[in-house]
Amino acid sequence: MNKMLISATQASEVRVALVKEHTLYDLEIEHPGFEQKKANIYKARVSRIEPSLEAAFIDYGAERHGFLPFKEIARSYFKPELANEPFSRLGIRDALREGQEIMVQIDKEERGNKGAALTTFISLAGSYLVLMPNNPRVGGVSRRVEGKERDDLRDLLHNLNLPEGMGLIVRTAGVGKSLDELKWDLDSLMHRWHAIETVASEENHPAPFLIYQEGDAVMRAIRDCLRQDIIEILVDNPELYEKTKQYIEQVKPDFIDKVKLYQDKVPLFSFYQIEKQIETAYQRVVRLPSGGSISIDHTEALISIDVNSARSTGGSDIEETAFNTNLEAAEEIARQLRLRDIGGLIVIDFIDMSQVKHQREVSHRLQESLEHDRARVQVGHITRFGLLEMSRQRLRSHLGESAQVSCPRCDGKGTIRGIESLTSSILRIIEEEASKEDTAEVQIQLPIDLSTFMLNERRDVIVEISKRQEARITVLPNQHLETPKYIIKRIRANELPKNKELSYRLVEPPAIELPEKHEAPVRSIEKPAVSPAAEEFKKHSTETGILDNVKHFISNLFKKPEGTEEKIKTGSSSSTASTSTTAGSTTSQYKGRLPLRNTKRYRRGGPNDRKPPQRRGKERGPDRNQQNAGVRRNSNKKFFPPPSNTYPEMTGERVKDDTQFSSTAKQETENFAPPVMDNHLIPSHAASAPEPNKNPNFKTTGSESTSTQTSDSGKE
Repeated sequence: MNKMLISATQASEVRVALVKEHTLYDLEIEHPGFEQKKANIYKARVSRIEPSLEAAFIDYGAERHGFLPFKEIARSYFKPELANEPFSRLGIRDALREGQEIMVQIDKEERGNKGAALTTFISLAGSYLVLMPNNPRVGGVSRRVEGKERDDLRDLLHNLNLPEGMGLIVRTAGVGKSLDELKWDLDSLMHRWHAIETVASEENHPAPFLIYQEGDAVMRAIRDCLRQDIIEILVDNPELYEKTKQYIEQVKPDFIDKVKLYQDKVPLFSFYQIEKQIETAYQRVVRLPSGGSISIDHTEALISIDVNSARSTGGSDIEETAFNTNLEAAEEIARQLRLRDIGGLIVIDFIDMSQVKHQREVSHRLQESLEHDRARVQVGHITRFGLLEMSRQRLRSHLGESAQVSCPRCDGKGTIRGIESLTSSILRIIEEEASKEDTAEVQIQLPIDLSTFMLNERRDVIVEISKRQEARITVLPNQHLETPKYIIKRIRANELPKNKELSYRLVEPPAIELPEKHEAPVRSIEKPAVSPAAEEFKKHSTETGILDNVKHFISNLFKKPEGTEEKIKTGSSSSTASTSTTAGSTTSQYKGRLPLRNTKRYRRGGPNDRKPPQRRGKERGPDRNQQNAGVRRNSNKKFFPPPSNTYPEMTGERVKDDTQFSSTAKQETENFAPPVMDNHLIPSHAASAPEPNKNPNFKTTGSESTSTQTSDSGKE
């Protein structure tokens, strides 16, 4: 049983996990401090053209410029007279010039020292289709769809009215969908593309400028990972639950019944026992059930995965132990590649196996485990050195890039230089700087431990260098530095300040720069209309069945008499007229619970424990016990106010003294102000309230009705 778990209990991150019987097989984590840029569309500027590389460097707003190869330039950017020329005879200068503004999309995010890979062939992914508005040479059906389903989708694809010069691909989610649903998805993508073109053509948005931004992790998971084998979608955040439900109801309404709000006290991921599995995705070494392990290391060129037998003793001899460990490792490697979203070239070093049959079986097990991977994967064979080469498409930044940072001390190398060796190297650099012409002083800022060692164990060397080079050497301990970091500054004689500052004031704390975030005017979540599937879903949901007939029969037993709602409206408009001036301010500010005078809750004590003042005289109104007899509690634990005949004028009685009634009403509203509710929430006894007195001498003041004054204040 496959389930989608969405956790947003912490504002710092949103996690989407796909689980199969308490086993995590796909994970996406979105951090607010990490910006997902893949598939974003920018209005960019050509900063430099390199004919030797047949590529151009593009400024799209990032610190490091993007890389645009010649093969990723659309025909629309070439000169008109070269439109019919073969692609092999053209060069990059025939299409672009420096300073030109173009529209690009990020194909691969920047990583390490490499900038982002860009393309001018825009692609927009929908629920069932992928639209390529400026690439007519590609299109068709996903390669994962085979057999009769592929032929059916091709027939539907020919019936779609696609504008000339565009390409279209049907995704695997489009299998079994009707022509109307595919047309709706195409209209949605066309609407999005027209919005992108409109923003890009505006002159008030100079390059570089972010035009279109991909949806968040939840929307991407619903669009790309929601399949029929998922039986339940659990969300542990009420706000995100409503947002997810609305989005699914709009794009994939057949899954709306599977969306549920998780409200248990045990955290969602802990309940399904996947928190520890998530932690393994951050570790370098992953343990196998048999006792073996795999080690995953990232390098600039490739990803290396080493399989170790460790304490594995699952076989009768060395060959069988190696074979069983490699089979386990093949399945776990495929799982870790999906969890971490590792892409690029991958080399796996399996344990040596002498039998070719075992090598083929391990390779086949790895391919089987990768069949459900959304990324494109190419797997080779195990060589005579026990290595297997494979490549995997990088769908997004891998987990380490989004959640981990390089070690500030070793810069990601894993080791640092020792104190004594580093001190000797720094002393050589100090002497080299001091020997330069016209050097008056050499200032060096060192970490605390390094400066302590140099000032105590290497002080004689510092004094000797200072005398030999005739230059002052100042050692400044800097608490903001960590070994092996240091800063050396050479000061000439004409640069010496007149009033020399004290040495301990020369150290300044480092400046912290926060990354700048950009908001795109076009978002992927926008939809022009409701899906035909959603219309059909609502139509089926309104059809009556046996349970509906039973509900209808029960509701008729408690049905309100005809004309009740009209009487309530007219009664409230007249009755509240005289009290709106005195009770209006109290009513609009009321946000607490109503006092329950004749209930155990009220007698128990609390914020409403004060007894209401009793009226005296002939016009004191109806009995309180009769009024509160109808106060009841609904299924949502909200308390209804007394019926509308609380005040004497609503019973049709003449008010003899306006002053007496106004003071009485003011005294009553100090205790509570009954909120106005929707018609379907009004108790049944309130419907039978008599109409107000229509005598022309009947006195009223204030507004016609309070139905709009307290529409929100009566909610709990």
